[in-house]
Amino acid sequence: MSYNKVYSTWKLDQVQFWNSKANAIQWFKKWDKTLKKNDPFSYDWFSGGELNTCFNCIDRHVNNGIGDKVALIYDSPVTGQKKNFTYIELLNKVSSLAFALSKAGVKKGDRVIIYMPMIPEVIFSMLACARLGAIHSVVFGGFSSNELSNRIDDAKPKIILSASCGIETNRIVNYKKILDSSIELSSHKPAAQVIYQREQYICDMKNDGDIDWNSFIDTNSIIDCVSVNSNDPLYILYTSGTTGIPKGIVRTNGGHAVALHNSMKMTYGMSKDSVYWAASDVGWVVGHSYIVYAPLLVGCTTVLYEGKPVGTPDAGQFWRVISEYKVNCMFTAPTAIRAIKKEDPKGDEVKKYDLSNLKSIFLAGERADPESIKWTSKMTGKPVIDHWWQTETGWSIAGNFCDLGLFPIKPGSTGKPAPGFDVVVLDDNGKEVKKELMGNLTIKLPLPPGCSSSIWNSSSRFYDAYLNRFKGFYDTSDAGVIDKDGYISVMSRTDDIINCAGHRLSTGAIEEILTSHKDVAECAVVGIKDKIKGEIPFGLLIINNETLSSKKIIVEETVKLVRDKLGPVASYKKSYIVKALPKTRSGKILRSTISKILNGLKYEIPPTIEDPKSLPLIEEVKSKL
Repeated sequence: MSYNKVYSTWKLDQVQFWNSKANAIQWFKKWDKTLKKNDPFSYDWFSGGELNTCFNCIDRHVNNGIGDKVALIYDSPVTGQKKNFTYIELLNKVSSLAFALSKAGVKKGDRVIIYMPMIPEVIFSMLACARLGAIHSVVFGGFSSNELSNRIDDAKPKIILSASCGIETNRIVNYKKILDSSIELSSHKPAAQVIYQREQYICDMKNDGDIDWNSFIDTNSIIDCVSVNSNDPLYILYTSGTTGIPKGIVRTNGGHAVALHNSMKMTYGMSKDSVYWAASDVGWVVGHSYIVYAPLLVGCTTVLYEGKPVGTPDAGQFWRVISEYKVNCMFTAPTAIRAIKKEDPKGDEVKKYDLSNLKSIFLAGERADPESIKWTSKMTGKPVIDHWWQTETGWSIAGNFCDLGLFPIKPGSTGKPAPGFDVVVLDDNGKEVKKELMGNLTIKLPLPPGCSSSIWNSSSRFYDAYLNRFKGFYDTSDAGVIDKDGYISVMSRTDDIINCAGHRLSTGAIEEILTSHKDVAECAVVGIKDKIKGEIPFGLLIINNETLSSKKIIVEETVKLVRDKLGPVASYKKSYIVKALPKTRSGKILRSTISKILNGLKYEIPPTIEDPKSLPLIEEVKSKL
């Protein structure tokens, strides 16, 4: 069926729509009620149903005769290691770890924190917890001991699963040292810390509760899956805030399995015969959804990549992985594409590899500038699809849909709403705005299966953060427009809108213009204080390595470009070229931090920052304003 037909079918009867999708999952007990309304703002999906996510990811595929199929490909250019795991091998790894956790006292409802790099053991750990009905919380390896400590105190894990180290391009990250420090800082003390020793760094095991991974696991012991309720939590994933109590987004089992299984075919066009690669980190929601759970739910082969888009060792690694493993669909962040484009603007590295098995490339995580989309499509000859989703939703709110017949791609747009999401643009007073006008992007309740409806330890925080502002709607905190054809463009976070002399300017719209310049690889636009106009936009540029133009000319041309396309109302007067932009480890530009620095405001170094050395570059810009 076409997109329009499927979307209309969902809108006509969402209960029947999701009933049909839920039948693709194996349930131990069928649900009593598809959609249960608890209060005006809270809903349960597949109430009364019982299942196990690990069973649906592994056991049922083995039972259905594909145990010898490769489930997981591990590729680590930072260590030179490559390894494949079949579904039966994955089952043995996960089940033996689950048995060990059970023997150590971990049971249904207990929390387990996983603090690990991008190695197969992180996936074994997640699935082992799911097998027991325990709630896992993966903490991104880039977090400091203080941030890890905050999560320990909030989740109160019975056990922590970790590794001796992570490996970056030019250094070893001592995970054990960070973990020891975080436990010392924490009020809650886990019963044990199970440590996987990597050969690149063997850590000391001297603290109370330290257990070596290999001695912890009895590889000859297995354990069956525990039946859990559809609305029992599968995991807690903390959003990357900079201060205060961390916000633990709760994902439940039933709706999550149904939504992700459906998305693999509907959005990405994948089946059990496909090879799927999400080039992300398991510490983020993309890694949860599309490295681990979604591909395994449909019986795909999934790729776990421990490396960078550039520098491990070159800008051709993404294309190498796609070629070597015959990847059918890749999912990555726009910042990764921009990094590759900056290093290899002519696409010489792309030409070295066979991409014939690749059907599509998907982007998400931040706004994808049109130039990066056009460049990638031109260099690969493949459709490049931007789609929009959040940690809270767990899968895409909007996009383009391979199984429904791709509609024309509009660079700069995140496509049309996914069946399941009723996206509405509201003004600040909660009234729907006309097509083509920018406003607050919201989703009409109820949210579809797979979305979070709670924050760990505080459901009221979820209401206050997402549901309180616009009654009957989920507030995405994104600003954007829906055009006359139904395409959604996410322009910026609502707090990134610049109010210039009473005019609301989108930072995303200005960035789109700047990156259209042939020499601009990446940019960030923020508002800086102005005595007359309140705020004016200011652009920081990163230029391509092979540019022949002088910096002075590039600055002049970009200013003219913005003024030509937006007009004098933009009040855009200055661009500044920098060597690097402060980013999170997931690749998002830290616009809020940049804005605070340029405006002379007090700021804290974000715990998720990739390179703290990038901040003095912005301080230098501030000194020249």
